[in-house]
Amino acid sequence: MSEPRGGAAAGAWATVALLWVVVLLNYLDRQVIFSLFPLLRADLRLSDAQLGLVSSAFLWVYALASPLAGYLSDRLGHRRVILFSLVVWSSVTALTGLARSFGEMILARAAMGLSEACYIPAALSFVAAHHSEATRARAVALHQSGIYFGIVIGGAGGGWMGEHYGWRPVFYLLGAVGVAYGLLLFRTLPHGRLAPGATADSFWRAASALLRVPGFAIVLAVFAVTSLANWLVYTWLPLFLFERFSMSLAGAGFAATFYVQAMAVTGILAGGWISDVWVRRQPKARVWIQCIGLSLAGPFLILSGAATTPLALYAALIAFGFGRGVYDSNIMPVLCRLIGEERRATAYGLMNFAGVMVGGAAAYMGGLVKSTIGLAGAMQAAGTLVLLCALLLLATPQPSTLEPHSA
Repeated sequence: MSEPRGGAAAGAWATVALLWVVVLLNYLDRQVIFSLFPLLRADLRLSDAQLGLVSSAFLWVYALASPLAGYLSDRLGHRRVILFSLVVWSSVTALTGLARSFGEMILARAAMGLSEACYIPAALSFVAAHHSEATRARAVALHQSGIYFGIVIGGAGGGWMGEHYGWRPVFYLLGAVGVAYGLLLFRTLPHGRLAPGATADSFWRAASALLRVPGFAIVLAVFAVTSLANWLVYTWLPLFLFERFSMSLAGAGFAATFYVQAMAVTGILAGGWISDVWVRRQPKARVWIQCIGLSLAGPFLILSGAATTPLALYAALIAFGFGRGVYDSNIMPVLCRLIGEERRATAYGLMNFAGVMVGGAAAYMGGLVKSTIGLAGAMQAAGTLVLLCALLLLATPQPSTLEPHSA
């Protein structure tokens, strides 16, 4: 497939731009609650373990729903699932502001996990289908950069708004914005097509075939471990800074998100660009780019846990974020070289299942080990695992041509 030209190319990049806002809202809505933990703890009288469960409820439901969500996206069409997911999760976000107890908060976060699970597999497959091998990594990287902006806005903006107006209006506002954008997207997002064979198999048959594809199990395992590290940082770093360095809610929310995510944006864009150039000469370039990213992210996450001053911590988080972004830039491009178009959303749904289940456990365990090895010790353990994943990726059997294996 050659690189799209003229109007086709412009339409392909316009699709990325439209979905960039959606993925920003996707992560903003899920991330903002972490900067509001101190307010939730005081208002709803929650323990640290209960705060961990609030995060885990979202992650576990998100994980369990992801494989089926990806499968339905392959069968029903990516555009339809994208629009449904955005409107439903935005409505749930608004309703979260009405929660009055721990049980109601758990219910709201579980409903958000169910609705948000539908988006990422559908969106990444939609973007990949609109771009050729020549531009795919850059397109996916640009789309995924919205994740980091959403996390930063959710962390800093959510903390600031919570301090000034309380935590409930944060959810009301975000929910309203998402529903309004969903109505706009219904008229502007281009239509796609179902890949040949997308409706042929049952879910279990499709999943079984994917797990037999050489290299997919390695890619899935590495994705799960990096998710563990990511969600440990997402969930507990704001509270870690709030307690250890006596920061304000807004300051802790900003520091816990900005340094990591700003460099992750740089890393993901650089990784996507380098990958698209390098893969023309070296078929294994996309995996090697991921190995480089994890080789940088792991050691600096270990150093983050050992930092004793805010400045040292920020420096380590900057390097961790850049390395993580480089890895993230090639997740879907690597998957595209292993899996045919008709099952890519299902494949990414399975990856989300593994990654988020592990991430949910990490979020909960962070609360449990906070009084023993501490959050610093948990970060060092996670960094060690990320470094080991760089070695594991080297065993991924990548095809020598641009044609994916048949799943």
